[in-house]
Amino acid sequence: MVVMKSDNLSDSQIVLLVLRGDNDKYALIVERYEAKLLRYANFLVKDYDIASDLVQDTFIKAYINLNGFNTDKSFSSWIYRILHNEAMNLIKRNKKSTTFSDYGMTGDEISVKFSTDKTIDSNLLKDSVKKCTSKVSVKYQEVLALYYFDHLKYDEISDILRIPTSTVGVRVKRAKAELKKICQSDGVKYE
Repeated sequence: MVVMKSDNLSDSQIVLLVLRGDNDKYALIVERYEAKLLRYANFLVKDYDIASDLVQDTFIKAYINLNGFNTDKSFSSWIYRILHNEAMNLIKRNKKSTTFSDYGMTGDEISVKFSTDKTIDSNLLKDSVKKCTSKVSVKYQEVLALYYFDHLKYDEISDILRIPTSTVGVRVKRAKAELKKICQSDGVKYE
């Protein structure tokens, strides 16, 4: 019998172990995804406590429905999708708009260079631009959060949001354009 270290196990292998009765292995899933899911949930609902509850509910729901997970698919996309659905249901129930948080930014003028696509990609993550993200449309905030902050690939984002991969690319491009326009209208200088 070959014993694998827990660190070397794939998500699908862990799921199979849990399904075979080794319920303690589910803690590895929680450990791997808790911080990422919390960051994404916080982007969606803009409240750390509510985001924490959503993540906890997501882990419970994922555990209960583990039999429904197809181990040939990406576990990451599957659990993000559960969180996404939970967050959207909460938002619909509360009828609140969701935005990125301001991260304590001040209204000082900020200079950001947007001369090329590569520059846009790197500067989107700077704190100086984050204040503008609170005004970006929700559907664009989702792709910004998943692509730039969680570093997911287009196909993973496609699975989570249940949109075609090509639509993900379009939304990322439009999100960058909308973010640039918003920042400019808020007095952010571009060189």
